[in-house]
Amino acid sequence: MILEQIQGAEDVKALTWEELNTLAQEIREFLIQRISRTGGHLASNLGVVELTIALFLAFDLPKDKIVWDVGHQSYTHKILSGRRELFEGLRQYGGLSGFPKRKESPYDAFDTGHSSTSISAGLGMAQGRDLLKEDYSVVSVIGDGALTGGMAYEALNNAARLKRNFIIVLNDNNMSISENVGGMSTYLSGIRTGDGYNDLKKSVVYALERIPGIGSHMIERIKRTKNGIKQLFIPGMLFENMGITYLGPVDGHNIRMLQKTFQEAKKLDHAVLIHVITQKGRGYGPAETNPAKFHGVDPFDIATGEPLTEKKYPSYTDVFSRALCRLARKDERIVAVTAAMPDGTGLNQFAKRFPKRFFDVGIAEAHGVTSAAGMAAAGLKPVIAVYSSFLQRGFDQIVHDVCIQELPVVFAVDRAGLVGSDGETHQGIFDCSYLTCIPNMTVMAPKNRWELEDMLDFAFKLGKPVAIRYPRGEAYGGLKTFRTPIEYGKGELLYDDSGIGKGAKPDPDGSREGADIVLLAVGSMVSTAEHIREKLMSRGIRCSLANGRFIKPFDRELVDFLAARHKVFVTLEENVLQGGFGLAVADYIRRHVPDVRVFQVALPDAYVEHGNVSVLRESLEIDSDSVIRSMEKEGLFSKGIG
Repeated sequence: MILEQIQGAEDVKALTWEELNTLAQEIREFLIQRISRTGGHLASNLGVVELTIALFLAFDLPKDKIVWDVGHQSYTHKILSGRRELFEGLRQYGGLSGFPKRKESPYDAFDTGHSSTSISAGLGMAQGRDLLKEDYSVVSVIGDGALTGGMAYEALNNAARLKRNFIIVLNDNNMSISENVGGMSTYLSGIRTGDGYNDLKKSVVYALERIPGIGSHMIERIKRTKNGIKQLFIPGMLFENMGITYLGPVDGHNIRMLQKTFQEAKKLDHAVLIHVITQKGRGYGPAETNPAKFHGVDPFDIATGEPLTEKKYPSYTDVFSRALCRLARKDERIVAVTAAMPDGTGLNQFAKRFPKRFFDVGIAEAHGVTSAAGMAAAGLKPVIAVYSSFLQRGFDQIVHDVCIQELPVVFAVDRAGLVGSDGETHQGIFDCSYLTCIPNMTVMAPKNRWELEDMLDFAFKLGKPVAIRYPRGEAYGGLKTFRTPIEYGKGELLYDDSGIGKGAKPDPDGSREGADIVLLAVGSMVSTAEHIREKLMSRGIRCSLANGRFIKPFDRELVDFLAARHKVFVTLEENVLQGGFGLAVADYIRRHVPDVRVFQVALPDAYVEHGNVSVLRESLEIDSDSVIRSMEKEGLFSKGIG
């Protein structure tokens, strides 16, 4: 196999054109085989095989720098830069990342994971190159879906000022994660389907050159005017108007044509955008037919494209989707907003049933938040369904446009907590901290699938900004019998093993037999706390258990009640410790009941790498067995703790 000959970037340049095309086919087969076993991003990587090969042909890597927007399409890049043998551990704990990582390889010029960042990063690198008087090329590869993000336009606006070479490759497959929406998608479609724009331009130039005396003068005049040749045939030529030379469209699966275009682009002394047309999922029938389904996949059967593991129980996303549709049938003012993630957030069903009340803003979280604020101000009841790590991109808008006005926007914060294989850029471990610091914001977390339904119903009735955070994966089905009605700011006592009746007062001499410890957990950690309690009870150690429900405001009355009956609080949350639920509770107890000890279980002040969620929970010591060991080390089971 030709693929086995590729040990580094220079090996590609030794191949013939025929061998390069064979290499592309072998890479696709390799990716399908490997990703079918490990899971990963399939469709996007199948679409950029030839594009990546051409980049390695035209540029001197790693001296030249390639910045991959999002980076989930960098698998071929990793293969060609000598990491093929590491793909058995793709996205596994301690293994190869599914995104570019500078610490992983010198060929990865910039860490990415979120959309619309590559032009800004590449421009900054080009400016650094120029100030330091260095000589190398900078290439930013960005998808057409990422151009729906405002950050990309800000970068394009500044890139036009550059006086040295900077190359932007627009990978246009008419898909981001779901089908692209908005004006940019329509605009690019017009270019894609134009009647041979480049051939037509050449024909016009040829015809003018044949006019004696005035032909060449007309050509130069047209080139110098703002309404140049491109303006004649593509109305509103956005990139040229911004001062960025536009080349294309180019067939993204023609290696020879791509390599030639890149070589030409390197000659220009300013910013140039190369418009490349690719097919997402190319080379694998199921992914070509349904690229959204194969954007990010679990291990699957190659013959059918179906997942190897059958889903037995609904996910939290499924529960949210059904509950939202049920509520929307009763209330026509409920509307839903997503940032290019209708499938991932479960809003696809809402979109089918209520198409006029569904709004996909593209990869533009900041705009989505403010537009939802406007909807709320107009009398609607908007819900924004968004991944925790992506909601970070709309933080300023939550502060200024939603919460200052106390507008009734509901944030359905999916993928809250550890999400696993996508790694640092996707772990939803900061939302408790960044949401609870905002005045007028209420933050809730359900313990199981039924509580999520109840919380969503409650949030729409509250009429204030509310965030409901819930994890990725199967919705917990335990604790079903505990379903007391949601009251604002009120937690839920599940098991009181203090040995003191609700109306009784604590025994002042401490002679009673009962639990010294209470576990106070929120969200996904309630089930963990339940398992901790069961394991401790089997060892003869009694402890109480409470469900916080509200992260902000937390239930101070419940804390007072529990503090009067227990000597130790153990708070549990799947969020970083700084700014989280546990610190807020600990601060309150320190000021009001200083003789009660607080032990906090939370995530460390660190970014969490990729890996299976169960493995990550164990390594971070927030699984039930690890928490019990930590409690033992802290001496929480000894008598007379205070």
